[in-house]
Amino acid sequence: MTEQESPFENPTLDKKLHSSKAIGGATFLGGPLAAGYLIQENFNALDKPTEGRNSLIIGIIATIVLFGGIFMIPESIIDKMPKQLIPLIYTGIIWGIVEWMQGDALKSHKEHGNAFFSGWRAAGVGFVALLILAAGIFGYAYMEGSNPAYDIYDEKIAEFSKNETESLTFFNHIETKDDLLLLNELNHKVLPKWDENIKIMQDLITLEGLPSDVMEQSKNLLEYSQLRFEAFQLIKKIIKEDTEKYDSQLNMLNLKIDNLLNKLNES
Repeated sequence: MTEQESPFENPTLDKKLHSSKAIGGATFLGGPLAAGYLIQENFNALDKPTEGRNSLIIGIIATIVLFGGIFMIPESIIDKMPKQLIPLIYTGIIWGIVEWMQGDALKSHKEHGNAFFSGWRAAGVGFVALLILAAGIFGYAYMEGSNPAYDIYDEKIAEFSKNETESLTFFNHIETKDDLLLLNELNHKVLPKWDENIKIMQDLITLEGLPSDVMEQSKNLLEYSQLRFEAFQLIKKIIKEDTEKYDSQLNMLNLKIDNLLNKLNES
């Protein structure tokens, strides 16, 4: 402190703060949790403990909301996103918040030539926050992996796929079998299997404990099963009545089936 300066002119003379750059780096590494802790330390140094405590609480809540939201995003969307996009977004947001809440104090601290904490210290906080996040993510993954709903879902989907595969063999010999054999196959094999698949997907839609993207896929598979059942019923009528008057209706159903299959393949 110079002779002209007073403690009121340089209130952070004997204190260390974290720069906004250091907080940003720690945030990129350890998320909002690291940011909340470092912002709290700055507020404590500025004699604002209430704001500091609130910052840490907000950092914890933001971390839970952020990663909870990420888990809800379908994997197909996550896989298409650049890996650094989400960290860059929340780091930019937090950097702006730091500048808004503490920018003037940090600027004054720097202009007076006062000391800042090393960036390595902030990075260490970010690394510890990263370890905490990793432990939470692995814990969540373990709990999800032990969810009995997944075992039920896998068992039912395997049954669904078996029915689908066996029923679609009908098209392999539609030109070689006579009408009587084809109708017999439709009545006793094909239609019952798609009726069973409809019931399977109806049961899965009501199954508790499945994530939203799996539930959405189940709804699409239910619609797919209903379309298949309707199409095979129409094929049965075409064969039984020996007519072409249902061809346009069947083509429309097949188009809907193809569109839904494309949607399912993208998910």
